[in-house]
Amino acid sequence: MSRMQRIWNSDVGYSFRTSPVAIGATLVALVCVFCAVFAGWVAPHNPFDLATLDLANARLPPAWTSEGSANFVLGTDDQGRDILSALMYGARISLAVGFASVILSVVIGVVLGLLAGFLGGWVDAALMRLCDVMLSFPAILVALLIAGVGRAVFPNAPDNLALGVLIVSITLTGWVQYARTVRGSTMVERNKEYVQAARVTGVSSLRIMRRHVLPNVLGPVLVLATIQVATAIITEATLSFLGVGAPPTSPSLGTLIRIGNDYLFSGEWWITIFPGLMLIIIALSVNLLGDWLRDALNPRLR
Repeated sequence: MSRMQRIWNSDVGYSFRTSPVAIGATLVALVCVFCAVFAGWVAPHNPFDLATLDLANARLPPAWTSEGSANFVLGTDDQGRDILSALMYGARISLAVGFASVILSVVIGVVLGLLAGFLGGWVDAALMRLCDVMLSFPAILVALLIAGVGRAVFPNAPDNLALGVLIVSITLTGWVQYARTVRGSTMVERNKEYVQAARVTGVSSLRIMRRHVLPNVLGPVLVLATIQVATAIITEATLSFLGVGAPPTSPSLGTLIRIGNDYLFSGEWWITIFPGLMLIIIALSVNLLGDWLRDALNPRLR
């Protein structure tokens, strides 16, 4: 039996097969990710190619209205960019920032949590006081400060560097939860018999943490990371909405919402409503997956 078959026939696989919410959320998330990753092939237009933009097509309503055009299904924005295409390209940036920041947060948080929980002593005290300091600041405020300083220090930075600053700013506020979660699980695992046996046989602490403790503390981390992807995407959208996130030349969903907000009360509702709906759909599908995964990995609910 292959590995995929074992997973499909496991308790988690059975829980997934019998959960319509998990299946629906997975399909929606996969469609969003597919359209974002392959936006260059799926999108009907390239909304960021200045050579193809025509101001005569600016602020066209959706195609199903009387003044709409069949070439622009969801209408256009103030620069004549196709909203549907802009959603796909914007989701690519939002998803990239969200996944990258969560991966970095997981790596930093898991490493520090393992060290704090396994070594204890002054290492644990110092790392936990650092976590307390980070938790005393609102996450969005820290991210806003770091992203704003980065944009001020590097005003003419390329898009990749600007996105890198955005990822770092979200990571600095996201690793704390992983560190505290892993620390608690590690403190339980380090007192179990298999860890004591490994110590008696002369196995190094680094090898014990990497080969024995780490696999047993990844369950809560996986659940937390799934939920935090949606939080990171919303944080990125918030920063972009405030003007310190993704650069205007490569707008994300937050930037598109900010642009459309200027025209919301003048009747061009589609410019901001559709990016907002896209953001809600992505965040909701990821959160539903995280909720299902939390229940599926909880032995008390089996």
